[in-house]
Amino acid sequence: MYDEILDRKILLIDDEIELLKLIETVLKKEGFRRIIKATNGLEGISLCKSEKPDLIVLDIMMPHIDGFEVCKQIREFSFVPIVFLSAKSEDVDKILALGLGADDYVTKPFSPKEVAFRIKAHLRRNIYIKNELSLKEEKISFGNVIIDLHKGEVVKDNELLSLTPREYTLLSYMAKNSNQILSKQMLCDAVWGDDFEGYDNTIMVHIRKLREKIEADPSNPKHIITIKGLGYKLIKEV
Repeated sequence: MYDEILDRKILLIDDEIELLKLIETVLKKEGFRRIIKATNGLEGISLCKSEKPDLIVLDIMMPHIDGFEVCKQIREFSFVPIVFLSAKSEDVDKILALGLGADDYVTKPFSPKEVAFRIKAHLRRNIYIKNELSLKEEKISFGNVIIDLHKGEVVKDNELLSLTPREYTLLSYMAKNSNQILSKQMLCDAVWGDDFEGYDNTIMVHIRKLREKIEADPSNPKHIITIKGLGYKLIKEV
């Protein structure tokens, strides 16, 4: 799997040329071979469409079109994992980024080597999920929602839903463990591969987004239920 990870294509989007060069240098030292760069948001969106990268590292503070808007536009046509880099450390910015479909958020100043390790972790998890799903064909249904684990698709009322990779992983994990209380730590372990500390807002954002996409009334959910003080539960039959 290690060579498979290093062969993945990485797109770096940042208007700071020196930072782009630094991250590229570190990634190459870690063994990554396919790195492409964009110095503004519009160029980044164009490269994402033409090059189809396996992961994007995206800065927020850029002229003309910021990282938030870049992420929003990319999510209209791609589920590629996105790791935000930002000097903004406020929770509201992290929540906005994750709510727009980002998969990770790293605040400046940061260690470029840490960014490289995070990239490897995201790619490793995505490869594992794809390999796992390719081994079997299985569908899980609840209410008017069908999760096709083989195709990696979620359909509601015969219409394909647009989910981010993280939203899909979270929903499929909860569906596989339906009618069971899943703690936030369990969700972090299964979906983010990390300890729960600091992920409270991240989990809430993803749960809210899933409810908006699958529940008839997101403010009064029937399937993805909060168990106060314990975690969440996906109920198949209502």
